[in-house]
Amino acid sequence: MCSVRTLIPFKNRVSTIRVRGCRLINLRRACVIVPLLLLVVGAVLTSLLPSSEDSILGVFRRQSNSSFALPPRENSFTIVMQTYNRTDVLLKLLNHYQAVSRLHQIIIVWNNIAELPPVKLWDSLGPHPISVIFKQQTSNRMRNRLQPFAEIETDAVLMLDDDTLVSLPDIRFAYSIWKQFPDQIVGFVPRKHVTTVSGVYSYGSFELQDPDMGGGDRYSMVLVGAAFFHRRFLQQFQAQPPEVHALVDETQNCDDIAMNFVVARDLARVPGPHRSAGVFVKPVDLRNLEKDASSGYLGMWHRAAHLLQRSHCLNRLAQIYGGMPLHYSNIMISQFGFPSYGNHRSRN
Repeated sequence: MCSVRTLIPFKNRVSTIRVRGCRLINLRRACVIVPLLLLVVGAVLTSLLPSSEDSILGVFRRQSNSSFALPPRENSFTIVMQTYNRTDVLLKLLNHYQAVSRLHQIIIVWNNIAELPPVKLWDSLGPHPISVIFKQQTSNRMRNRLQPFAEIETDAVLMLDDDTLVSLPDIRFAYSIWKQFPDQIVGFVPRKHVTTVSGVYSYGSFELQDPDMGGGDRYSMVLVGAAFFHRRFLQQFQAQPPEVHALVDETQNCDDIAMNFVVARDLARVPGPHRSAGVFVKPVDLRNLEKDASSGYLGMWHRAAHLLQRSHCLNRLAQIYGGMPLHYSNIMISQFGFPSYGNHRSRN
């Protein structure tokens, strides 16, 4: 056991401790260095914590305020979700997205024309930090969701299908990427157009390996059923030739393909290298809740003619616009080591 002896020189009154088997330690210097080290460590640990708005505490803080203070409109986004015959799943999704940071409000495009939206039921489950606006429609059309609703006050729009659950970290990350690419569609579901030997276009899945691209698969579209885009594209979609709207109504399909054409044509006006209409963000946790719906309603992608219809739409849209505006990309942005090449063989 070390013995301790205190020495107190008279002239400078510097207190030191000499420990047998140990070197001398200046108490005055130790009293300065140790608190500084603690401050540095505390600052580092604090920087690693999520912001108050991104944490569950941020949600509780908003709930405790009767005014439900929202983030500034220029730094937030609006969710637009179209629904048909999936009320139980819709309520589950609304509850899930209430905790999303930077969310300004949610707009539900209600396509159940024979049924009133569940406004009273949703309000009875409140209060809610994020307001939900139900927009009841007079017809059940796919392109109802692409209206420039006056209630959309933010530049950023996150469009979601009513059977798709995206994790909150995925949404936050994709929104941060969209702010870097606001003139493109930033989303989680890529697709492509493929030119056949006969010269016509075929609708293809992203998982189709492209032999011409050794670095990975290519995509030319990002579907808007789980994607961010600028609200100005809603206005541009409405301004498309009547033949485009008629095609979407005729097939009850392809509004998302048409939106990619809109964005691609907008990008073509800017001088420089060609860019894809979309930017693919690889999701960590994206789930399909279709089987959870008590109604048993299945989406149109189950129809036997679904892929044939989408190939038909590609060719018809190219005919209407006088050419194919879509361009390929093989960049996949991930929360873990981005950017990289999108290759389905390594997606797990």
